[in-house]
Amino acid sequence: MATSEPRGTENEEVRAESPTAPVTSPVTSPEQYIKHPLQNRWALWYFKNDKSKSWTENLRLISKFDTVEDFWALYNHIQQPSKLGFGCDYCLFKDGIKPMWEDDRNKLGGRWLMTLSKQQRHNDLDRYWMETVCVFLFSFCGWLTVLCITSYCAYVLQLLCLIGESFDEASEDVCGAVVNVRPKGDKIAIWTGNCQNRDAIMTIGQQYKERLSIPSKTLIGYQSHDDTSSKSGSTTKNMYSV
Repeated sequence: MATSEPRGTENEEVRAESPTAPVTSPVTSPEQYIKHPLQNRWALWYFKNDKSKSWTENLRLISKFDTVEDFWALYNHIQQPSKLGFGCDYCLFKDGIKPMWEDDRNKLGGRWLMTLSKQQRHNDLDRYWMETVCVFLFSFCGWLTVLCITSYCAYVLQLLCLIGESFDEASEDVCGAVVNVRPKGDKIAIWTGNCQNRDAIMTIGQQYKERLSIPSKTLIGYQSHDDTSSKSGSTTKNMYSV
């Protein structure tokens, strides 16, 4: 993270002592060492279902970041969701919000939930999760800033172009995202902070579905955490759908 002032290059220090000292390498431009901040600080959590431990013991904080560069450094060094074992989760949340229903920022909220078939694990899971993450991070950052400093593959550039806009005012209602790897079908969800904030919820759901190019005939539903935690069967009713 950008926590310290950028230092001058060695050439700059030499010239300060001796104006006639030869320059043996070009001076680094500011764009090459100044990190590009995100609007929010984010935390990536990992959950592994070890039945010998409690739920909270199974949840582990991996890292926090607040710049574009630190996000890519982290993302490029962790396993993709499709490589995780069954029962494992990744949770990406704004710093200060824990990925659990009981957190004060989550307890009145809910989630947009997308369920994937087993066949989609190898074809769609990683792509959907990547695009979900980009929707969060770079909608708050500004896509022109990202494109100016990005030197990654064409696929990533396409993603950054795709998610360059934001959820507008509804962005403030977003708490985080979760990917669950499960034997019967994986799940990806966007968590929001207030299940009664219908306008914000519908804006998020509609734009999220559009950006992931989910077919119009495929419905995704929004469920409150309260309904999910108190459900008596295997399914939870949807409050909203798009």
